[in-house]
Amino acid sequence: MAVFNLTPSDPSTFTLMGIPGLEAAHLWISIPLSTFYIISLLGNFMVLFVVGKEQSLHKPMYLLICMLALTDISMSTSIVPKALCIFWFNLRGITMGGCLTQSFFFHASAMMHSAILVTMAFDRYIAICNPLRYATILTSVRIAKLGLLGLLRAVLVVMPLPLLLSRQPFCANRIIPHTYCEHIAVAKISCGDITVNRMYSLVLTFVVIVLDLTLIALSYILIIRAVLRMSSKKAHQKALNTCTAHICVMLTSYTAFLLSHLTHRFGQSIAPHFHIILANLYFLVPPMLNPIIYGVKYKELRDKVSKYTCRI
Repeated sequence: MAVFNLTPSDPSTFTLMGIPGLEAAHLWISIPLSTFYIISLLGNFMVLFVVGKEQSLHKPMYLLICMLALTDISMSTSIVPKALCIFWFNLRGITMGGCLTQSFFFHASAMMHSAILVTMAFDRYIAICNPLRYATILTSVRIAKLGLLGLLRAVLVVMPLPLLLSRQPFCANRIIPHTYCEHIAVAKISCGDITVNRMYSLVLTFVVIVLDLTLIALSYILIIRAVLRMSSKKAHQKALNTCTAHICVMLTSYTAFLLSHLTHRFGQSIAPHFHIILANLYFLVPPMLNPIIYGVKYKELRDKVSKYTCRI
């Protein structure tokens, strides 16, 4: 396999090291990485195609699933292609502009992903607690507005991250020990004071995640209260079954995020390559599993996907 020069000649270029300490295993690591990425793309694009083609799936829940698929594609695509270039071709150079752009897109996608999960929890609350008014409360236009609101929030809260990095002075050391331009990993190699970067990143992460998880928890408290008021066990099971897919997606997304973030922030005794592998799994595993989870749990979607798969 061809190996290219890994040392950029342009002084404004950074060098991504991949996974330090596991350079000899980069090629082997790229096999599951590329496999997960391809499965993620196929699954999410299939969901987008099927929902787009089938008029019967133009419902609030499926529109939200499509939004989730778009953020999953954006999140993994902002990371994986560059990581594969490092693993396969040793192309480690990335410009300052490219680094800031990558940092913005994957952080914004992660924030948007969380906002969609909150909207899905609200959707399940309306479906169970106020089913007769579901169609009038959650119209396609209202779902689109909620999606735009989530996108606006993601852009506004994430934009300061690349702006803060762009103001940092960088000296001779431009080697980033990571597979992508993670905000703190880039900030650590600067020559200036990164206290503001650290504080904003930490506050942003915990404020947004705590807020979103609180809203989701509130939705499920109201759902459980409504379910307990139902007299029929069958109604209990049916109501809770509608939430199963959302709960599974939340568990995969937030568990992967919190593990990655907490070990990076507070796990100083953990090997650096373990941090990096966890961070990459966060951008790969949830996007790969989400379309599978929704395909398994929603019969209507599963049947339509099967129809098009059989045609192919």
